[in-house]
Amino acid sequence: MRTLAQSTLMDNFESIATAFGSETSKRMVLPVGIGNELRASLAHHTVLVIDDNEAVGTAFDVLLSMHGVRVLTATSPTDGLAILKREPVDLVIQDMNFRREATRGEEGMALFREIRSHYPEMPIILITAWTHLEMAVELVKAGAADYIAKPWDDARLLTTVRNLLDLRRAQSEARAIHQQRREARAELAERYDLRGIVYQSDAMHTLVSTATHVAHADVPILITGPNGAGKEVIANIVQANSSVRDKPFIKVNLGALPNDLMEAELFGTEAGAFTGAKARIGRFEAADGGTLFLDELGNLSGTGQAKLLRVLQTGEFERLGSSVTRKTRVRVIAATNANLRQAIREGRFREDLFYRLNVIELEVPALADRREDIVPLAQAFLEKGFTLAPDAERALTRHSWPGNVRELQNAIKRACLLSTSPVVTAAVLNLPSAPPPVADEPELDRGSIEEALTRARGVVAHAARDLGLSRQALYRRMEKLGIKTEAGRAPAHP
Repeated sequence: MRTLAQSTLMDNFESIATAFGSETSKRMVLPVGIGNELRASLAHHTVLVIDDNEAVGTAFDVLLSMHGVRVLTATSPTDGLAILKREPVDLVIQDMNFRREATRGEEGMALFREIRSHYPEMPIILITAWTHLEMAVELVKAGAADYIAKPWDDARLLTTVRNLLDLRRAQSEARAIHQQRREARAELAERYDLRGIVYQSDAMHTLVSTATHVAHADVPILITGPNGAGKEVIANIVQANSSVRDKPFIKVNLGALPNDLMEAELFGTEAGAFTGAKARIGRFEAADGGTLFLDELGNLSGTGQAKLLRVLQTGEFERLGSSVTRKTRVRVIAATNANLRQAIREGRFREDLFYRLNVIELEVPALADRREDIVPLAQAFLEKGFTLAPDAERALTRHSWPGNVRELQNAIKRACLLSTSPVVTAAVLNLPSAPPPVADEPELDRGSIEEALTRARGVVAHAARDLGLSRQALYRRMEKLGIKTEAGRAPAHP
């Protein structure tokens, strides 16, 4: 037996269906039961229906209100725009024709563009008895969410409304998160000297935040990451926010020094120490009271490693060819793209030096692991007066960037030189095609992976570096072998 409310709703549907004719009356039937999930998605939302036929507005009101939706109706574009100004609306359903003699949809197109201009995020469903594919395609390209013909299918309409409302809620949450991130970056830039670094990714924000946080600590810092990823930029940020930011900041690229000159460069020489040698101070003496940045640390010789360890422990050293012990007070920041843990196992790097330097480790992610940063960095590298075309942005985002930020900077510089237009296109970038699939990575047994995870205390990124794999490759191995994380779950891909 139907309740009075159900009978009233059914009568409304029948009278409305009659107004549309026999075909509509067959399609417009009251849904059997109201799904809790659907109602939960639709409840507490407001939908505005703009249609010159009051029966259509009533039909939508009955259908949507059954699922907890607040429905507002208007019979003209003017009334609809007035409601939008004074009421909070989550979605608009609008007709395309508002006069009986109108069949071209021009009024609807004008209304759609007016709403879009004032409420660009508003989802809009277009509905009309006069369907024109060309117009539908044009308006969907302009931002219409969907295009439905009268008589409509209730189930499809409800699903479309729910999906659009869910999407709008997700977009709203995403915008809120992006706004929080922008505010966090702005606050960090206001509090610290970030040396003009450009980034948007969470990974880089965490890294930069950590760098500024530890900058005042008088301890060594080890910066790791692939070539060209920006290790020196992080070192500059640490120095700029340290307690010795006004003191000497000496940089040494150990990878550019011959082994037989490396110790002389770092610790200085006495006259006659070797053929043609003159008395000169080394980089440690030059940096006294300040900071010494040692890039490409993995290239340091065994003897150099021993002397570096001594300086870090005691502040003492001797110039090459001298027996006079000298003292210095230097904050050391070291950087490397090498797998120092692997070098330790192979006897190429001192374990005691590694742990002396690794008081604070800052890992710079590869550009391919922080794709949100690619376009902002590219825009920052553009010459004045140049912009990126949409296809260029897509090409930049798809590229793998094995050379990281340095490769990106060179690609943009080259494009600006070659472009005959101020708009840089994908054709001008001329990025290489994706390489063919490589052979499978070498297999690792379960024991090796579990040992690496144990050494890394469960930190997958550190274990991956220890094994000489990317994080994604290690995640794949763990998933394949059924290796669980500490939480007892198989790892999710990042």
